[in-house]
Formats: sequence, C-alpha cells, structure tokens
Amino acid sequence: MSENTTEIAVGAGVLALALGFLFYAGQVTGFSSGSDDRYTLTASFRSAEGVGVGTDVRLAGVKVGTISQLKLNHDSFRAEAAMSLDKSIILPDDTAALIASEGLLGGNFVELVPGGSAFNFEDGQVIADTQGSVSLINLLLKFVTASGSNE
Repeated sequence: MSENTTEIAVGAGVLALALGFLFYAGQVTGFSSGSDDRYTLTASFRSAEGVGVGTDVRLAGVKVGTISQLKLNHDSFRAEAAMSLDKSIILPDDTAALIASEGLLGGNFVELVPGGSAFNFEDGQVIADTQGSVSLINLLLKFVTASGSNE
C-alpha cells in the first residue's frame, strides 16, 4: 500500500512540474498573453537571414516583442516580417527596423530605432525604413579576396 501512495505522490509531482513548465514556456514566448495587450507592425527586409518566428524584437536592447510571422512576398521577393509588440510601446511612424547580431557567435534579432516624428504607428501599419541582415561569411569572403588581389 505504501508503494502505491509513493507512486501517486511522485506522479502528481511530475504532473505539477510539467504544468509549471508549460505555463513558464507560454509566458516566455508570449504565447499565453492575450491579443488585447499587443499590436502588430510589418516590415519588409531584403534579407531576413538568421531570424524566424519567435525571434526577439528589441528597443534599446530591451525585448518589446517577437516576430509572429515571416513569409516571402512573391511580388517584391522580399521577406515580410510581422512583429507582435507590447501595446505600451508607442513608436513614431519614422521608426527604423534593422536585423542586428548579438555578436560573432550570437543569434540575430530585430532592433527598432525610433525616429522623431510627431505621429505614431497604429496596429497593422508597415515600417518603411528597414535594413536586412549582413552575412558574416560574405564579409569575410570580400575581405579575403580583397587582400589577395593587392599583391
């Protein structure tokens, strides 16, 4: 009988731990937050290399949202990223979005650089000023080929 009680207690503990982990994962990814405290902006990048759905969107180094959708525009051949942002973040409508890197071995994220406009973005609008990601491999190849041609 004591074995059965122990098994039930351990099972309940594992179940509680699993539910706690799911709740924590939902909070971290922003999945569990309601849509009423977020709004969406879209940005079109020449290259969205290194970013995907769930990538951080940061303002002054602080996470203010995530990329909620990333797709290819078949007309312009550009990557269109929909960003879900915290509704408390009010951005001027001349804000720039650029794909930045955390370092040589770090991941990429979208950095928002606010402008000075008196008008603000509203839900569903498009960020016009964007800068895509820079490929480190392409930069290194340019450096290597440029240094070899000087001899």
